[in-house]
Amino acid sequence: MELIGRMLDGSIAYDPQGGLEPSSSGLRQDDKMDRLEEVPLFQGCSRRQLRHVARIAETFDAPTGMTLARTGEPGNQFFLILDGSARVDVSPQKQRHLHPGDFFGEMSLLDGEPRSATVVAETAMRVLVISRRNFATLLGEVPGLTQNLLVTLSKRVRQAEAALER
Repeated sequence: MELIGRMLDGSIAYDPQGGLEPSSSGLRQDDKMDRLEEVPLFQGCSRRQLRHVARIAETFDAPTGMTLARTGEPGNQFFLILDGSARVDVSPQKQRHLHPGDFFGEMSLLDGEPRSATVVAETAMRVLVISRRNFATLLGEVPGLTQNLLVTLSKRVRQAEAALER
């Protein structure tokens, strides 16, 4: 009963894109590749690998005030902000703002664990979205992509550790 009540009050999305509307101004394949190449997670990828990732990435519009991710809920999508801004709420005391070029959801995309923060659109947004299901299939189909992602993630962990030591 609680699940149905939460679906009805909107605190749990029950459609596959979480209420996102397909963007009327989608990106061309090359533009998607260029944007994805700027994301640290994909920086080690070849152009061929990026082309495959771009094929599964879809462009959506999100209205002001829409919750794109909610702490504790399953994380099934990666988001790259193309236009607009969002607020990340990690805790009541810790907030951050995201702008075009910023991204979120990469951890849940890879490990399927629940979201670690809530992200709300502060303005109308256009986002590039990769679903976890499509991404998992892609990892099996594109040779070397998993290796490139692991190298990139290892570098990010080392950088984070180095920053903590300072």
